[in-house]
Amino acid sequence: QVQLVESGGGLVQPGGSLRLSCAASGSIFSIYNMGWYRQAPGKQRELVAVVSSGGIPNYANFVKGRFTISRDNAKNTVYLQMNILKPEDTAVYYCNAHSTIANKPIDYWGQGTQVTVST
Repeated sequence: QVQLVESGGGLVQPGGSLRLSCAASGSIFSIYNMGWYRQAPGKQRELVAVVSSGGIPNYANFVKGRFTISRDNAKNTVYLQMNILKPEDTAVYYCNAHSTIANKPIDYWGQGTQVTVST
């Protein structure tokens, strides 16, 4: 079992920045691929960025050059630095931990944190 707790969301003006954090507990953090997803009202949840257990990041095209995902295995925490925020980035952002154990995919989710980009 993995418990994930997100923090760092809030209201920011267009062009501003936020840093989201996701603290994990309950299992071996380093074996999990960690990701950030988001869901805007009326839309499906979508992948924003993921960092592998080995520290390799990948990004959705719509955040490349603006967002940076990173992980600190010593602190069991994954971060999402969001710069040059746009109104269309407004969504609930969810942290995800993913692994494959005994050939079965395992996913854990946080409760989400609201990000609102508006004047």
